[in-house]
Amino acid sequence: MNEKQKLDSLKRRYGRRPSQRGAVGGGGMRRHHGPGARMAAKGGRPKEAKAAIRRLMTYLKEDKAKMGFAFVCVVLNTFGTLAGAYMLRPIINTYIVPIDGSRGDAAGLARALLVMAAVYVIGVGANYAQAKIMLTVAQNALKRIRNDLFEKLQSLPVRYYDTNSNGDLMSRFTNDVDTIGNMLSSTLVQLFSGALSIVGTLILMIYTNIWLTLVTLIMIPLMMKAGGAVARRSQKYFSAQQSSLGALNGYIEETVTGQKVVKVFCHEDVAAEEFELLNRDLRDNQIRAQFFGGIMGPVMGNLSQVNYALTACIGGLLCVFRGFDVGGLSVFLNFSRQFSRPINEISMQVSNVFSALAGAERVFAVMDEAPEPEDDKDAVTLAPMEGHVILDHVTFGYNPDKVILNDISLYAKPGQKIAFVGSTGAGKTTITNLINRFYDIQSGSITIDGVDIRHIKRENLRSNIAMVLQDTHLFTGTVMENIRYGRLDATDEEVIQAAKTASAHSFIMRLPHGYQTMLEGDGANLSQGQRQLLNIARAAISKAPVLILDEATSSVDTRTERHIEHGMDRLMADRTTFVIAHRLSTVRNANAIMVLENGRIIERGDHDELLAMKGRYYELYTGLSELE
Repeated sequence: MNEKQKLDSLKRRYGRRPSQRGAVGGGGMRRHHGPGARMAAKGGRPKEAKAAIRRLMTYLKEDKAKMGFAFVCVVLNTFGTLAGAYMLRPIINTYIVPIDGSRGDAAGLARALLVMAAVYVIGVGANYAQAKIMLTVAQNALKRIRNDLFEKLQSLPVRYYDTNSNGDLMSRFTNDVDTIGNMLSSTLVQLFSGALSIVGTLILMIYTNIWLTLVTLIMIPLMMKAGGAVARRSQKYFSAQQSSLGALNGYIEETVTGQKVVKVFCHEDVAAEEFELLNRDLRDNQIRAQFFGGIMGPVMGNLSQVNYALTACIGGLLCVFRGFDVGGLSVFLNFSRQFSRPINEISMQVSNVFSALAGAERVFAVMDEAPEPEDDKDAVTLAPMEGHVILDHVTFGYNPDKVILNDISLYAKPGQKIAFVGSTGAGKTTITNLINRFYDIQSGSITIDGVDIRHIKRENLRSNIAMVLQDTHLFTGTVMENIRYGRLDATDEEVIQAAKTASAHSFIMRLPHGYQTMLEGDGANLSQGQRQLLNIARAAISKAPVLILDEATSSVDTRTERHIEHGMDRLMADRTTFVIAHRLSTVRNANAIMVLENGRIIERGDHDELLAMKGRYYELYTGLSELE
């Protein structure tokens, strides 16, 4: 694989990920890259700029009054600037170089200058007011965008998080939203102010001298053509910049999170090499984007200087041969430069607009993702849920063309413990995903208490299923708050009792502040086993009638495992429990053990029955075969 192919592969992997199978573990997803992992990533220049602009405007509707006042201030600022500039003509012609040949009038000049200063002060005050108002309007809009984006993320199905890089999603929350904010707070006003200045200046130029106005207008097509050429290139590179930034953020997030794994497998050099490729690609795209965005000002500025020199030469000739007044020439030269300034500003803002639109499309792409389907109209709430779980001829595949589970049937009664064993990838965790309805099955049915889970409200379904997963996730907060996450209305006494049930109370009391000890960085100040014990306590406090233990003791040493066996027994009492375990000793007391291979149940029975069969379970238990 050459360098370009490797870079393209990295950008596809750490930008938007294609659909792939995934299994839930701990507090988050365990990502499994399927055969589609090299599918082309989406990206490129903004495809629907007008649609993105219209959609952004909807976030400003609630502040229409403030925006209206801000634009009134823009009009006042523009009027003050133009009026103050034009006042120079009568001041020169009347008080400095009178047209009638009389001497200048110092007192009159002072009065006129005071009036001109007052006009400029009005413009400056209006400019300050609109800047402050638009900053407030922009931040309000960003707040709404972030709220909508975060709420959307809460409504997306598990599949979405299994197919998208966390770093790329964070980039949309931060970098892309920030570029939108820059456009709303300054670029929008500058575009309006620039357009108003151009119109006002053009009217005053025509009023001052029509012939010099024609000279200036001849330069406009050339300036617009040059600006358009630069803008087209700028738009493409700013989109590429945002895409590269998202890929780099995704790589950083994953590499930093998995830094221990990187070091254990001596992957530092490879990680540095891959980062260098992504970083270099971002640098190259940023150089191109910033170059074409930054070159707009100098190109337009140089053309403006040509226009200024040409106007000065022709204006001087008009003063000599056609009696054009000196005050009019001074004002017109000022207007010719002022006429070019808003054009330059608008041209320079084009890069910000393209960057913001590229970011807006990435943000709206998330908002437009299909949410988790709504509950059926006839969906019911099971209260209380007893925990009779039946899978009847269930067939499922994360991708429709690749079946993971084939014709799975089983039942579990309240208080029973059902264990799943088998090789990695056999479909054990997939079954628990389906019971939670993280994914919908292709055929067959799953019922709880005789009701198909597709007809049970998701919130009711999942609130009655507690999960202790292989990978733990602890939130920033106290130990007590993390345990209470299992049931937010639990009292302190119930939290402590749940910790005792999970055999976590003793180590918690040895922490610096006991249950009020702050956990940060996903519980980095705890051992893996301690984090898992808190995860078990979180499940204990939920009081859910269905319990799923997915490799729940895989991170706990044998001594700790023995300590929590009695606690786990208390936790599983009167609950329908599904256990996934590689340590077969932990499933010996299960009411039924399901042995899975290639998505099928090949053996079922209790521990003694399966050993007597001397089949696959017997081989696994006696060590004649290994779990792969």
